[in-house]
Amino acid sequence: MSDRLAAEVMSRPLAKGWQWIPLGQYVENLDGRRVPVSQKERETRRGDFPYYGASGVIDTIDGHTHDGEFVLIGEDGANLLTRSKPIAFQAKGKIWVNNHAHVLRCKPGFSNAYLAYYINSIDLSPYVTGTAQPKLSQSMMNKIPVPVAPPDQQIRIVEEIDKQFSRLDEAVANLQRVKANLKRYKAAVLKAAVEGRLVETEASLARREGRGYETAAERIGKTPTPPRPNRFNSRTGDVIYGHGALAVGIPAVSVPEGWQWVNLVEIAKMESGHTPSRNHPEWWDGDVPWIGIADARDHHEQVILRTLQNTNEDGLANSAARLLPAGTVCVSRTASVGYVVVMGRPMATSQDFVNWVPTSAVTSDWLRIVFSADREALIRFGKGSVHKTIYFPEWLSASIALPPLAEQVRIAAEVDRRVSVLRSVEAEVEANLRRAEALRQATLEKAFSAGEKNA
Repeated sequence: MSDRLAAEVMSRPLAKGWQWIPLGQYVENLDGRRVPVSQKERETRRGDFPYYGASGVIDTIDGHTHDGEFVLIGEDGANLLTRSKPIAFQAKGKIWVNNHAHVLRCKPGFSNAYLAYYINSIDLSPYVTGTAQPKLSQSMMNKIPVPVAPPDQQIRIVEEIDKQFSRLDEAVANLQRVKANLKRYKAAVLKAAVEGRLVETEASLARREGRGYETAAERIGKTPTPPRPNRFNSRTGDVIYGHGALAVGIPAVSVPEGWQWVNLVEIAKMESGHTPSRNHPEWWDGDVPWIGIADARDHHEQVILRTLQNTNEDGLANSAARLLPAGTVCVSRTASVGYVVVMGRPMATSQDFVNWVPTSAVTSDWLRIVFSADREALIRFGKGSVHKTIYFPEWLSASIALPPLAEQVRIAAEVDRRVSVLRSVEAEVEANLRRAEALRQATLEKAFSAGEKNA
């Protein structure tokens, strides 16, 4: 395939002064000087020199294998800059290179920048071999045809691309700043919500309107306590403050008038999840939605109606998985701590979640807001150095600051209104980032199309 493609490409006519040259004749290959260093070894060799791999600079190290200006092409196309094809990037000065990137230095009269831009303008997949671990081998890479412009045109092409990319880079930087500001604003909205500052409190509103109101404590007193979980006696005695409305234990933190700190198990039934055996495929692909970590990630802070995997009645009957009611709030407690979803219909979950079925004292929306307000606060409740897990002794002692029921509803409505606006702006920002990337590729393609005859 690559031989035929290379021959077909090199048969295409070019403008006067241009010529096709196989990449292997365009560059000097310096792969023989690559020296891979394990991640563990790099920990003891931190320094000032960039360490290049398939995705660009992956570390810094205290020595160098190459000195000068080079073009590097990622060899492991599957993991390169989250793209599915090798990408060329320039490296200058003293660098260290592992065995996941080719190291090329252009021969005299050729431009490193020109080559890097051209490589990034074309589809290299016909030259990549392997499926599980795609690889651009040296022999395949050497066959890639390069349309070489006269030296003065190479300079002009690179200068024009640099100018266009500089404008794009500035636009992308502005969009990224907007994304960061949106993220900060959302965090501020949630913080104000759980501290009782987002809307007027029910106590204040009742005084202003000359009426009474039901406090959170009064509502709790009228609500039957859910059944005690099986592990109830294992609850911790520690007190760990999370944020304005979340803690392990009851913290010595004041709350707005009419609010009340309360142990979560007093106002919501705690349920766990489970995974039906994968050794029984007949227990899967049924009509019972089953929430896994990927579902929670994709629907974080939202109502979930569909899942990537479904179990069935037999799967539930032969495992500890339970069918939980709509409105159940699910929080990932291990692997990726802090994803929060609300069941929009009866569902089951994996054991990676702790699930809360609210009583009439608390709304699903308030629980969603409390758990979503600060993911780092949740992580503080976990244990483990590499992968945090929030164990059940902490969950059994978890407490929340509970507003009056009417205030919970008003807070949730205001949070959702503001977050809805934020999501619309975020969607527009993401669309503009995609357009910027498309324009970048179009700029490259246009630059090298100048070499096509009669272009």
